[in-house]
Amino acid sequence: MTHQHTSPFTDPTAVGRYAEGPRRNVPGYDALLRMSRILLAERVPADGRVLVVGAGGGLELEDMALAHPGWRFDGVDPSQPMLDLAAQRLQSAGVPGGRVALHHGYVQSAPAGPFDGATCLLTFHFVPREERVPMAAEIRRRLKPGAPLVVAHLSVADGADLGGEGGAGERDLWLSRYAAFQVASGVPPEHAAKARDKIAAELAVLAPQEDEAILREAGFSDVQMFYMGFAFRGWVASAC
Repeated sequence: MTHQHTSPFTDPTAVGRYAEGPRRNVPGYDALLRMSRILLAERVPADGRVLVVGAGGGLELEDMALAHPGWRFDGVDPSQPMLDLAAQRLQSAGVPGGRVALHHGYVQSAPAGPFDGATCLLTFHFVPREERVPMAAEIRRRLKPGAPLVVAHLSVADGADLGGEGGAGERDLWLSRYAAFQVASGVPPEHAAKARDKIAAELAVLAPQEDEAILREAGFSDVQMFYMGFAFRGWVASAC
């Protein structure tokens, strides 16, 4: 896989300010982290092993590691500076280094497992449509049967989803709401507008039905949406 949108996560300024971004951009981000680990904990044992895809920055690793001191983690990310940031965050939080292994690369660079659960938060929208199923299938191969996968990313309904006539118009509305949330979080309007236009032009933002179909095609069942925050949606699914 050769994803095309990792460059912002190698810029030192962007990396240094990363921790501000999710809370500023994603409605209910802290609640999303808590919900994600609650869903994992339904089936991940107290001494379980969890795969974290898109682990750079370390926000979800820190949240899960502090809440579940018996869990062990393998995190994978294509940006080495973001992995370095994750390592610094975990060290500052007092998470023992032996509990977390960080791997530079895409999901193929992660160990074979088998893992008791996995997360892929705010990552899939950077992956081109044609690479989504192969990537999700690589995650599935590393999971025990029945293990949970939690994903959340940009996923925008089109007009057909809501009975509308114009898919583009519905999509524009949701992305405008995304930008409005940024402004309400303190982002200058001109910066929010640029971010909205960049998403529309460059990222592979699919409709929710497509996202769910991708998970099923990759070998997951019982796909359930558990989160929606304007342009973001999250699902939990089970490895078949």
